[in-house]
Amino acid sequence: MHPMDSSLQIEVAPSDHPVSADRLAEILGSPGFGTHFSDHMYVAEWTPQRGWHDARVTAYAPLTLDPATAVLHYAQEIFEGMKAYRHADGSVWTFRPEENAARMVRSSTRLALPVLPVEDFVASVDTLVRTDERWVPDPAGEKSLYVRPFMFASETFLGVRPAQHVTYMVIASPAGAYFSKGLKPVSIWLSEEYTRAGRGGMGAAKTGGNYASSLLPQREAIEQGCDQVVFLDTEHLTYVEELGGMNLYFVHDDGTIVTPALGTILEGITRGSIIELCGKLGHRVEERRFSIDEWREGVASGRITEVFACGTAAVVTPVGTLKWAGGSVGEGEETGPVTQQVRQALVDIQYGRAEDTFGWMHRVV
Repeated sequence: MHPMDSSLQIEVAPSDHPVSADRLAEILGSPGFGTHFSDHMYVAEWTPQRGWHDARVTAYAPLTLDPATAVLHYAQEIFEGMKAYRHADGSVWTFRPEENAARMVRSSTRLALPVLPVEDFVASVDTLVRTDERWVPDPAGEKSLYVRPFMFASETFLGVRPAQHVTYMVIASPAGAYFSKGLKPVSIWLSEEYTRAGRGGMGAAKTGGNYASSLLPQREAIEQGCDQVVFLDTEHLTYVEELGGMNLYFVHDDGTIVTPALGTILEGITRGSIIELCGKLGHRVEERRFSIDEWREGVASGRITEVFACGTAAVVTPVGTLKWAGGSVGEGEETGPVTQQVRQALVDIQYGRAEDTFGWMHRVV
């Protein structure tokens, strides 16, 4: 794919205090996740009169916000998460950036924010990644540059209405392997008290409020000795929705794979890619309502042979135990063969080790 032309003119003002080569090498040697940030950031502003304007890449720096900035009071904000990967030949690629752009359009609509055109989104990411190319780590150990585009109500105003001044930004942070000690199945706590989103709510939008509401049940999961929390639907408290930040897949003994249907859950880019990938690997994927009893009984009877979760940060995560107030099921310590196969196939495309027959990768450098 060729870099898309942005309708916005982007000015690049290089930082006059970039991180030294020695310090950068230290950071890239052990980046962690979301703790170090690259030298630059992308910023653009929106007002009803001017539309999107003043697109620029400047030195990474703190923001100055008025105490009455709307986002601080009414949480009118959305974000995306994606990665830039370095291939063995030194080139740098992103994975399906136009899908992140399209999802941000949907999130904008739900949060009454202005729509950023797909080509402007892709150009913003491309420009920042090119400017900070030295921050893209070598691929060893599944390192990557995590890219965070976000949009927020930056108007100084305490009335409850959509903001008349909006800021869109992109920042980047080198990321190490999600599983630093190798792929290990995670344990899941079933939240029976808290839910994630109701019909007509914001569940399908990628907005901070959804994550804020998951923090208490996530803390509860950790107190119960689990790694993650899973939510049920609000209407019946019966159907599996998703984890705090990942979509779920259930592998059955006949080779069928089931994933919960969309509606109140986030339409994950990794989720959609896995549906296509599994088809190519010979597994039929069903998107449908999937009850918590079907999960419990399926694992107990052996009908469900593997469970895995997926998302940008971890790609694919095996799920071992499901625990709830009255008991638990599944004691998996090993990663199942389908989980392993799906994860490897996806990561190999992202890092350029396998042919990208889907046309998913977008070259940046």
